[in-house]
Amino acid sequence: MSGASLTRLAPAEHHYAPPAPMCTRPFVGITAVLLGAVISTLYSRITTFGLADLRGAVHAGFDEGAWITTASTVGQMCIGPLAAWLGLVFGPRRVLMISAGVFAATSALIPLSPNLPTLLVGQSIGGLSSGTFIPLTIGFVLQSLKPEFWPYGLAAYGLNLELSLNIPASLEGFYLDHLSWRWIFWQGSILAVPMLACIHFGIPKSAVNRDAVRNADFWGMFYAASGFSMVYAALDQGNRLDWLNSGLVCGLLLGGLVMLAAFVLQILLAEHPWINPGFLLRRNIALVMAILVLYRFIVLSTSYVIPQYLTTIQNFRSLEVGKVLVWIAVPQFLLAPLIATALRWLDPRIMLAAGLGAVGIACWMASGVTRDWATDDFLPSQILQAFGQSAALIALLLFAVRHLRPADALTFGVLLQTARLLGGEIGNAFMQTFVRVREQVASNLVGLHVQSGGISVNERLDAYTGGLLAQSEGLSHASARAASLLSQAVRNQANVLSYEDGFTIVALAVVAMLLLTAFLGPPPVPEPPPAPEGAGT
Repeated sequence: MSGASLTRLAPAEHHYAPPAPMCTRPFVGITAVLLGAVISTLYSRITTFGLADLRGAVHAGFDEGAWITTASTVGQMCIGPLAAWLGLVFGPRRVLMISAGVFAATSALIPLSPNLPTLLVGQSIGGLSSGTFIPLTIGFVLQSLKPEFWPYGLAAYGLNLELSLNIPASLEGFYLDHLSWRWIFWQGSILAVPMLACIHFGIPKSAVNRDAVRNADFWGMFYAASGFSMVYAALDQGNRLDWLNSGLVCGLLLGGLVMLAAFVLQILLAEHPWINPGFLLRRNIALVMAILVLYRFIVLSTSYVIPQYLTTIQNFRSLEVGKVLVWIAVPQFLLAPLIATALRWLDPRIMLAAGLGAVGIACWMASGVTRDWATDDFLPSQILQAFGQSAALIALLLFAVRHLRPADALTFGVLLQTARLLGGEIGNAFMQTFVRVREQVASNLVGLHVQSGGISVNERLDAYTGGLLAQSEGLSHASARAASLLSQAVRNQANVLSYEDGFTIVALAVVAMLLLTAFLGPPPVPEPPPAPEGAGT
């Protein structure tokens, strides 16, 4: 594409908001948007941990109940790319006040749902409303702080994100043991109250940007929102429905890809495209997006692989799983400010590489998992992973925002939010399928060495039978139970091997990220001014 074409495709300056009103209480406003980031991530994660209880509450089976989490996350995916534009037009204050109010009311009412359809509608509304929180966070932090304090604002965002990713298991377990599953949702209503107060007192009012409305690329936004949502739903349900063997998954993928193709044509041909395609061709921006997608993948080593191992192999409940994941969350209170301070003088690319290296070593350590591992065995790798994830995220965000120019703010916000959500779902879908397939392969390979009549097999069965005979109704009953125990041992070993492979594949993703980091060039100089309204991740 020629330079002239890129110039024509760049959005006109009047597409963007005027300078934001002076924020007289920046830290109150920052508290509001950071609370929103916590609520949004916590809402998705804790619903996943409490899915079995939600299915039971509305008498839903496994297949129907699988749509409970999909409904909320697809809502976040749908509104996520549009949230930056909404903040640009109406200002963060209006968008967040309305969204937080709707989310608080929805979260209060969802536990009262009499059936699954009502619950799914509530989940969709909750996802749409909470999906605006994170996209407006980074933009407001950058507007409200001087550039030298950006690392601390981004560190606070990273701290909140890591906490909300790794404490839901503990919270869900506490609610079930001491309160009720309904608090999975009611906690959102409670957290929304201080968020609304901070928005009211800390975020200034701003005029509606009518020029942005008049020149809005509504078709482009429609194509993007519907396309990404359909692809997201297909990825979320693909592993359960066996991917291309499911007509629903094929239909969602085909429809989503058609909509995304229409979106690409729209931004190339529209007089005032929604985003600037020329911005995507910059080397650093493309590399940052790829690294962010892979970052969302490496987080799965703690957000998916470890919880699955503890639940499947050790039969841990949510509260016990939380005791392991908390070792990623708690160190962030110390690590985040230290990393932010170091980034005031250190090149973000160096900190990014150091963080990724730590994550890679942590995954290599965890790949030695055996069926005997429990809480303490994960401790060394978890502490190292806590540093690595925090350092990588804060450094990546700081490096990214230093490329932000006012004319590209909206495009930047859309890219980061889409990469964050869709990248996480792509990684999650891949990891679920990868672990499932590797378990099947390992089960077959282990089973080849467990042959009926084999000496070692007979010895194991005799030992099991002898131990179970006193608690059985005769020799035949004890023998049947012994065979069942041996079968379970094979399944457990196959699962352990699949989780080993899961940690290994994450470590390989870290290697790919390090290679991409090596190709990052220095950010533009001098540093740009704070982003206009609407830019965020």
